[in-house]
Amino acid sequence: MTGREAMAAAGVLFPDGRGRVLVVRLPYDRKHPVAIPGGGWEPADRSPRETAVREIAEELGFTPRLGPLACVDWAMSPSRPPIVAYLYWAEALTPEQVSAIRPDAAEVGGWVWLTAEEAGHALPPRLSRRVAACLRAPREAGPLELEDSRPVGHTLGVLPAEEPVPEYTGLAAAPGLVPSAGQPSDSAGPPESPEPPEPPEPPMDRDTYYATRPRIRAKARTLFTDGDGRVLLVRLRPWDGPRGMVPYWTLPGGGVEADRETPRTAAEREIREELGWEVEPGRLLALDWQPGTTADPGADPATGLDTAVLVYVYDGGAVTEELLGTIALQEQELVEWRLCDPAEARTLLSGPSWDRVAAALAARERSGGPVELVRGRPVGPVVGNASAGEDWEHAEHDH
Repeated sequence: MTGREAMAAAGVLFPDGRGRVLVVRLPYDRKHPVAIPGGGWEPADRSPRETAVREIAEELGFTPRLGPLACVDWAMSPSRPPIVAYLYWAEALTPEQVSAIRPDAAEVGGWVWLTAEEAGHALPPRLSRRVAACLRAPREAGPLELEDSRPVGHTLGVLPAEEPVPEYTGLAAAPGLVPSAGQPSDSAGPPESPEPPEPPEPPMDRDTYYATRPRIRAKARTLFTDGDGRVLLVRLRPWDGPRGMVPYWTLPGGGVEADRETPRTAAEREIREELGWEVEPGRLLALDWQPGTTADPGADPATGLDTAVLVYVYDGGAVTEELLGTIALQEQELVEWRLCDPAEARTLLSGPSWDRVAAALAARERSGGPVELVRGRPVGPVVGNASAGEDWEHAEHDH
């Protein structure tokens, strides 16, 4: 594995009518036994949204109806590859759905509803911060952009950069979280059932687990326009790629060095290297998941068979003629740059790339976080967007 690769995971926030969220007990995790339902991305999943639906079906025995993306978190650690964590809102479960929950005992040792305060103490610190951010921020501000579960980008407009993390007490903060698969307790008092037994040994050690997990690659690109609304595109130096020696136009940007930088930092570095500009990226406009050919036979063969590529698109804002006059192209990789009106950009870009640019341009016109895309097309409900119903239907069909 190279320093450009990361892992991906998706979780689901199930709210109830009393301001609580559903948490589960991981029977195999001795250090951090309380978690949000969800799990790791697999190459056959066409998107993180599909990962979330699959994981809930496997863990809890029912198919959830997902709402909007709540947040995306780029979580780094010196002891493992970075993890791109998607967290989704779900519709509140009906009593009938709750009674139909049938956990997989190998993955879920129990489940319970916790208040925001209780979840803050029960969940491990990084996950606690991530969930707390989603619970505290207005829904219309989502999806939130987080790095190591801390607000960045537009999220800083609705949440402070740092907030105290509650004392981590794990299972002690979730007294109703018992190992049985029965109904969870609504009581805040001690459980009536005996203390859970010692968890079994995990099926593999931590290092082996991370070494065997599939990887994704991430790219960071920036959308610049001029005063007339033309988009700044750059043309890569031709190389003998999957589609042969063809002109290849794209937004400025490139690969994220996942083991040493976040996508936002990568976008700033790529702008400096490719254009010679010292520009801080603005709002995150789009998150575009490009599945590999295992999940989608029609995918770009350059993505690969058992991997995926996640493209972050940031807003570079409107640029002046004076700034454009200072462009210093990175000659080892780029041949030329061009300002293109939407019609011309559409002819130069591949279909998914144009769809991504169009979605990013549209996202500029509304407040809130990035639009969630798969191969350039919106999936899931879009907060504050009039077409949310259409997107919801698209997402349901997609799964």
